[in-house]
Amino acid sequence: MSPISSRPYFHSDDISVLVDFLKTVRPAEWISEYPSEVDLQESMGRASIREKTRLWNDEQGRLSAFAFLLEPYNNFVFEIKPDAGPKIEDVLITWGIKSADRSMNSLDTSCREDDLHRIALLERNGFIRLEENTLRLARSLDEPIPPLLLPEGFTIRPITGENEVDSIVALHRSAFGTSNMTRDERLAIMRASDYDPKLDLVVVASDGRLAGYCTCSISPAENQRSGVKIGHTDPVAVRPDFRRLGLAQALLLTGTQLLKERGMGLALLGTSSDNLPMQKAAQAAGFRVYSKRIWFSKTIPENNDA
Repeated sequence: MSPISSRPYFHSDDISVLVDFLKTVRPAEWISEYPSEVDLQESMGRASIREKTRLWNDEQGRLSAFAFLLEPYNNFVFEIKPDAGPKIEDVLITWGIKSADRSMNSLDTSCREDDLHRIALLERNGFIRLEENTLRLARSLDEPIPPLLLPEGFTIRPITGENEVDSIVALHRSAFGTSNMTRDERLAIMRASDYDPKLDLVVVASDGRLAGYCTCSISPAENQRSGVKIGHTDPVAVRPDFRRLGLAQALLLTGTQLLKERGMGLALLGTSSDNLPMQKAAQAAGFRVYSKRIWFSKTIPENNDA
């Protein structure tokens, strides 16, 4: 019997390996949880993330886990077979801690609030639960979608292509007050296999400025696996100087209508439990909270030894 082994992500076929692994180890009803197939494609489209990705095989040489570090947030993302056992769990956690950005104070990760095995694993390894949650909201597309009401002078359209990447990045940074979004990150989103440019929406002010965006998506493979026709209407962002005009709600209503026209039966979106304005806009568009992801954090030792 061979010992547990691991290797880096090094081949273009590895994205298929990770996607197939998700399908194998997850219940069908969890297939769209983060990281979903779309999330993996977007993440592995960035060289900086591929370089911090690891795959583990068990004693029989079968893939049993993978993990990656999402920069620059120092988020630890991983998936493990339910029966992988403590040996692989321990080496995976150790790798995550040792590979984390040492300039950051902590390593963060999340899971479903009902994933008791993952919660126990994290707590056993010194991760502390945080107050913040990620909310998942859902809206049935069988229910009537209210008519779109846009303030005078604003229009909603799909983005015109990669020529608008820099403008979208600037919009994102302004909306979230961060410098984390990069050109490469946005291009990775737009080059994922299921990306549909007609679902990548922007709202434009009368002076031509991009005031907000909503990136909708559909994953046929995930829907086939889950048996539910699901579309996503996130992320959503609005520049600070264009808030309180109903633009986020207008983007969501436009997105849900487009998803309905494509035969989807359910729309999902995610947002932070701290983001009350987004929650209010989503609720006004007919969304309701149906699940939570809880967050954990572990202080990184100064010498980065687990």
